[in-house]
Amino acid sequence: MDAFGDNFVNEPEVDPAAEFLAREQDQLAGLEVEIPSSTSVLQNAAENNHFQPPPVKEEPEKIKKWREEQKARLEQKDAEEEKKKEEWKIAAKKELDDWYKHHAETISKTKATNRNAEKQFVAEADEIEPGTEWERIAKLCDFNPKSSRTSKDVSRMRSIILQLKQNPPPPVKV
Repeated sequence: MDAFGDNFVNEPEVDPAAEFLAREQDQLAGLEVEIPSSTSVLQNAAENNHFQPPPVKEEPEKIKKWREEQKARLEQKDAEEEKKKEEWKIAAKKELDDWYKHHAETISKTKATNRNAEKQFVAEADEIEPGTEWERIAKLCDFNPKSSRTSKDVSRMRSIILQLKQNPPPPVKV
């Protein structure tokens, strides 16, 4: 493999980075005296108490003005939002109270209607006369065919009840 020139055994190992640093130090050796390093400048300034941090850039006047205006606008919007929230809470409370009143009225009316219907039903139940059974059954049924569109077809049952109401069967003797 000597023909290709890659015989690594005979050559000493050379670090390329160390070689580069050594070459650069040789070239820059005289410059240290001419230009002081930044650490030496900071040390000298700290020793003489003349060290000042770099000046802080101030914001332009337009940006300051915009920030103040933006802050004022946001505060105004926050105040308006709080005001609207309070108005909505008051309106919601009023609506809820109205709903509860309406609901209570509806329930009381329904209770009164149901009590009256029960009283009437009990009074009619006591007046049982023979032969009026089918009339009483007919009273309990809804014979309006248009009112029950969503329910099952009960037209046949309706017609049978009407026939029995008009022509009741003879009473059965026991």
